[in-house]
Amino acid sequence: MAKLNSKIPDGPLAQKWTKYKASVKLVNPANKKKLDIIVVGTGLAGAGAASSLGELGYNVKCFCYQDSPRRAHSVAAQGGINAAKNYQNDGDSTYRLFYDMIKGGDYRAREANVYRAAEVSNDVIDHFTALGVPFARDYGGTLDTRSFGGVQVSRTFYAKGQTGQQCLLGTYSSLNRQIKKGNVKMFPRREMLDLVVIDGKARGIIARNLITGEIERHSAHAVVLATGGYGTIYYLSTLAVNSNASAAWKAHKKGAFFANPSFVQIHPTSVPQLNEFQSKLTLMSESLRNDGRMWVPKTKGDKRPANDIPEEERDYYLERRYPAFGNLVPRDVASRATKERCDAGFGVGKTGLAVNLDFRDSINKQGKKAIEDKYGNLFEMYKTITGVDPYEEPMRIYPAGHYTMGGLWVDYELMTTIPGLYAIGEANFSDHGANRLGASSLMQASGDGYFILPNTISNYLADEIRVPKISTTSPEFEKTEKTAVERLNNLISIKGKQTASSFHKRLGKIMWDYCGMVRNEEGLRKALVLINDLKDEFWKDLNVPGTINELNIELEKAGRVADFFELTELLVHDALDRKESCGAHFREEYQTPDGEAQRNDEQFAYVAAWEYAGEGKPHILHKEELKFEEVEMKVRSYK
Repeated sequence: MAKLNSKIPDGPLAQKWTKYKASVKLVNPANKKKLDIIVVGTGLAGAGAASSLGELGYNVKCFCYQDSPRRAHSVAAQGGINAAKNYQNDGDSTYRLFYDMIKGGDYRAREANVYRAAEVSNDVIDHFTALGVPFARDYGGTLDTRSFGGVQVSRTFYAKGQTGQQCLLGTYSSLNRQIKKGNVKMFPRREMLDLVVIDGKARGIIARNLITGEIERHSAHAVVLATGGYGTIYYLSTLAVNSNASAAWKAHKKGAFFANPSFVQIHPTSVPQLNEFQSKLTLMSESLRNDGRMWVPKTKGDKRPANDIPEEERDYYLERRYPAFGNLVPRDVASRATKERCDAGFGVGKTGLAVNLDFRDSINKQGKKAIEDKYGNLFEMYKTITGVDPYEEPMRIYPAGHYTMGGLWVDYELMTTIPGLYAIGEANFSDHGANRLGASSLMQASGDGYFILPNTISNYLADEIRVPKISTTSPEFEKTEKTAVERLNNLISIKGKQTASSFHKRLGKIMWDYCGMVRNEEGLRKALVLINDLKDEFWKDLNVPGTINELNIELEKAGRVADFFELTELLVHDALDRKESCGAHFREEYQTPDGEAQRNDEQFAYVAAWEYAGEGKPHILHKEELKFEEVEMKVRSYK
């Protein structure tokens, strides 16, 4: 049985990263030219890693399934990116950013990794500024910041409501520089079908050219997965429709442990579902809660237009329940509070599954121009989708599937349990615990790619410099490719009547109903039965037209949905096993008298790392005990 070794350096928390960098093995410039690295994914983590590793002199192959690296889903992040610059002089520090993340994650994250993420955050902002990212600035020219949920300082740097897009454009420019220099070779419109493991080490991938259908073999001395999260398990989510878990899941089935799969974040501010034909939902940035106030009518079933409801008949429920943080409570807290109001009959709109996000008071106080400068593109986007002008009447919002805190288990060096395989950004589990604070996603992804992985990967590659170029004609490549092709042919050969998307939609509804914002044992056990029945139906009645040797979008979807069936089973098992409530994992059986999450630190203060045991066999649970040197586990309160 594999053992978990987190490789956390000794010494005081604030000195661990400095000590690690001073003692890590190095690869000299001449030897870097002998080493090949594969990076899968081109978001802030992947493109940042590829460009940094190329700049260092490694030979990098970079893959994405989009037609351009700049279409990675990091482009969709809106609100901002955190850093502990303390420009506002409001008491911020590296330690406070670290503490807010640990507390926000409900004490279910690895302390050393979180502190390091906070530590490199200032470098990330400086780097993006140097790349030309147009962060907002105050009157004096200093970079401006705003607040986000779960904190009481202003540390979020932003570019209106398109921070992810602007940061990705900066990262894309640094990647293009390395492509032009020949240090990075780009492979767009490729999907990773499987990981190749030789003598226990990650040595390459099998990829499919999505335009021609050609199956390709690519070898390397190390493989880096920067493939994002699995929030599209709910079908309707704020993620891009093609976002998926397949690369990470394939690595999991080759020996990479999957950690905390049930920790999935539901974002509190999404445009509610408008009809039955949607394939995704649209995020409204958490930054809007700086100036927008969330409320519902005090009377059940009150369907009057929002502007006709007087102030005394409005329930600003977050401000009422959480006076210290108000509308800026963490996402999991805000989402559950919204669900509770709607379930109790106070929701607005035809379905009752929405609440108001109102900017009336901020517009009256600051002026329309000030609000437009901060959120203009978000307001335009909302008006385009709904036909409602948020300057004139409140937005309507409701929670939606969003970010996944779970992911591949990695040690302090960001290496998985497969030597030579690394996972960075949202693809790993390490920094957010049971709930991610807003604006820490871009921070972690960029920190992993630009400043952490380039330092840690040399510790492994230093012992690989005598290994010649990996041949793609080895039996391991042959076998892995054969297995991947057989699976594609199996999907096409079913010749049923239902599309992959129809199965995905039904699977997402099961997950949303029984393993979404609120879970309980009865519902989770029912979900397992429903998932298994639907999976059987999928393998009997799926219809994929065409062949594998051509452009075939339906085949792409089918492969991803097949992986989702397996992942959702593990996710539900993990949720059943964790008999406590923490962060976004809210078990109804474990809550305080006033409806807040009730942790069980004696039994569940650990990372649940699941090992794949083979087809049809139950996963094996490994536990990484969480030990805190600098913080005390307390009841999380935002009141």
